[in-house]
Parts: sequence; structure tokens; C-alpha cells
Amino acid sequence: MERLYKALENYSKSDYYPFHMPGHKRNKAAVNGNFPIETDITEIEGFDNLHHPEGILKEAQETVSKIYGTKESFYSVNGSTAALLSAVSAAVPRGGRILVARNCHKAVYHAIYLRNLVPSYIYPQVDEKWWINGGISPNKVERLLAEYPECSAVLITSPSYDGVVSDVKRIAEIVHEHGIPLIVDEAHGAHFHFSSYFPVSAVELGADLVIQSLHKTLPSMTQTAVLHNCSERVDSNLIRRFMGIYQSSSPSYVLMASMDACMEKMQTEGRQMFRNFTGILEKTRKRISSCRYIRLVNPEKGETAVFDYDRSKLVFSTKYASITGSELYHMLLEKYHIQMEMESEYYALAIAAVGDREEGFERLCEAIEDIDREEALREKKKKWEEQDEKAVYPVMNQAMLIADAMEMPCESRLLEECVGKISAEFVYLYPPGIPLIVPGEQITGQIVKKLKIYKEKGLELQGLEDYTGSKIKVVRQENLQDKPDIQNL
Repeated sequence: MERLYKALENYSKSDYYPFHMPGHKRNKAAVNGNFPIETDITEIEGFDNLHHPEGILKEAQETVSKIYGTKESFYSVNGSTAALLSAVSAAVPRGGRILVARNCHKAVYHAIYLRNLVPSYIYPQVDEKWWINGGISPNKVERLLAEYPECSAVLITSPSYDGVVSDVKRIAEIVHEHGIPLIVDEAHGAHFHFSSYFPVSAVELGADLVIQSLHKTLPSMTQTAVLHNCSERVDSNLIRRFMGIYQSSSPSYVLMASMDACMEKMQTEGRQMFRNFTGILEKTRKRISSCRYIRLVNPEKGETAVFDYDRSKLVFSTKYASITGSELYHMLLEKYHIQMEMESEYYALAIAAVGDREEGFERLCEAIEDIDREEALREKKKKWEEQDEKAVYPVMNQAMLIADAMEMPCESRLLEECVGKISAEFVYLYPPGIPLIVPGEQITGQIVKKLKIYKEKGLELQGLEDYTGSKIKVVRQENLQDKPDIQNL
């Protein structure tokens, strides 16, 4: 078969003149900067149409499906966001109910909003040793489906942003007993398929729709993802319809070529690349595990619903140090010029991937060891706060539908004035983009206290109209009288 990225390279060297979009006309002199405009085309003769693929793009997507062993796979040039929006929209009828893990990405909540769905939440268990989310318990899924038999689908995130993998196989069995599909946001697990060092992919464990971000853990450009359809439980025509709605009608050929090239790289060199990568990664984990104060998180399988763990996530806990996770993040950035993936109050996260070089791992090890030695010289260590102040995702009361709360008249109030009121907007830390407050939820004193702590620690609250993080939009009290509680819907 002809590879998309090769066809683009050949076309860029041809003498065809572009009297078509885009406006740069593949003319380097027309743009500032060094962009790959020579391969930036639109749907021209011979290059197919992503929204009606019959040729080279159809074959490219079939290659993805063949590699992962799925029924069919769809390109997403709008990342996992478009794939998640499409998966939820195709699997759940407008106004229906969906059972979702509370630690899902904001795109899932946006799908709930756009489709006016009724959510029921499964809260992940909390790993009290490290204060990260554990997994999703199959028993909780079973209980909640018994309580809400009208659910049209179940959606979980596995692996989590911190690398925790839930028991997807058992959850899928439970969900299928109810005759509905399981959607797995596996955005951080596109690499699982290529090495037995990592957990088994949800694609192989009975999930019906699986979303993967190629750009997160494989050598593909930012904004590239795939949606795998693994069964007959969700109508393929609906998936195509919604992928056409949530993606641009002018998809980037540069991004699609990147996905195609990534798949060819994995087909031809992937196994060896991953053997080299996992060898260095394991040495790195063992070396850093000897640190006393900056500790590498390694969740216990079988505890807090942790079924497996993605060891490419290097989570550095500051629980036993005098510094916070945010301070560790900034020390690594400013002193050692190491850009981590995420900062939190309790840890800093580094994502290792097959594109990493041994030099990078060496720099990270030296930096962490250096900071750990400095911690050993400090006499004063911080006191670890009590458990009740550290619930990763406090259980919230969803008093209204997301769509109702976001579209009703509202007002901005100071954090301390919002206790007991209904939020009209999202509040989250980004990354990972998992909401701390969802529109329609009742704001508690506990969550207000938590938001203030985050602000004091220098963490940035996002989703709020007020960029200072001092105010939250809440539903006006006079508009609440005639609105039913969501649990009665």
C-alpha cells in the first residue's frame, strides 16, 4: 500500500501548481518561520477525504485497525477530545444517562453538556500512601448499574493521568451483562500494545470504544489520536457522523501524515525501540527508587482497585520532603532545565516515552538525586496533613444537570461566599484537566478550602471566567425553586 506520508513527500517535490487552499500555496517565501508547508494541503485529487474516506486515508485508518486488532479505527486530528465527544455522543442518546468515572477528562463532561445527559459518577478509590487516585472498582460499577439500570453506557479512564490501570476486563464483563457498551479513555495508553512491559490495552480486554492519544506516548505530532471501535455495540455510522461534527472539515494532512508515519515506525522498528526504551526506563526507576525524601510512586497492585500500573509514569512524591510537589516542579525547571509534565501539591509528574534519549534519563536521575541529598541536610521536615483534608476528589452533590447550570442566569461570587450554592462553571487544574467542580454541583466548604490551598501553593485554577481564581459563577438562587434534583430525573 502507498503510505500517506510518502505520498505527501512525493507530491511536495512535484510540479503541480496549487490553485486551491491553503493560502500559503506551499510557498516558503510567503510565510515567516520554518513550517512544513510543502506537505500542508487540502483534499485534492489523490489524497482522499477524511470525512468520506475511500482511498489513501481509508487504507491508513485500516492500518491502525490492523496493528491494534480492532474492528475499525478512526483518525482524530482534534486529539482525544474529539474522539471522546464522538464516543459518548454515539453511545448515549440525547438526554440519556451515562455512568462515568469522576476522574474523567473535561472533554467527557463537555460531551455530557452538549448532549444534555444525566451523569452518575463512580469515584475512584484513593491511595492514602501517595495521595493519588486509585482505580475504579468493578464492584462499584456493578452496584451503580443496579441502581441506575437506565444507563446507556459506562465510561472510565484507564490508565489515569498518574498511570493507574483499572480491571478493564472485569468491568467490561459487568457492563456487557447489562447489554451496554464500555468506553475507555486510554489516551495515555497508546503504547501498551507494543511491549509486554506495560499493562494490556483495553482494546484487548473487552472494551467497546477505546480512545488513544498517539501524541502522548508515541512518536506522533501533538493533536493526533485514534478512536477504536472494538465491537458491534455502538453503531459505526453514528461514530462517523459525530467524528464529522467534532472535527474540522479541513483536517490537517501534516497531522494525518504524522499518524501514518508513526504507525509505520511502530510496524517496522517498534518492538526494538520499545526494548531499548523499557530497558533504560527500568534502570532509571531502580536508580531513583533509592532516594529517601523524593520518592518514586509505585502503587501496590490489588490495593485501592489498582489492577496494574504504567511504569512510564514517573511520579515523584514529596510526602517525606520539606518541599511541595509544586516546589519540586519549579526546582527541576529553573535549576536543572527539566520541564515536567505536571505539578500538584503532593507530587511532580514526568512522562517517559519511546522518543526519550538516555541523556534525558541521566539528567533527571542526577537532578532528583541532587535534590534528595539537599533534603537530607535539612533539619526541618514538613508535617504531613491529616487525611480528611486530602481527599483527591471529594464527593460532590450533583444538584442540577450540567447543561441547566451552565445556561441558567448566574452571578460571580467570592469563593468564601459560594458555600452551599450551585456552580455554573467548571473548576480544574490543567493538566490533567479533571474537574474539581462540575457545573450543577453544590459547592462545599471542603472544596472551597481545597481551592484556596491550591492557590496558596501557586497552582493555577482553570475553567473559571475569573482568571484570578477568586470568584466562581453560581446559579442565582431565585432560579432554583422549580428545578428538579438530578437524582429524580
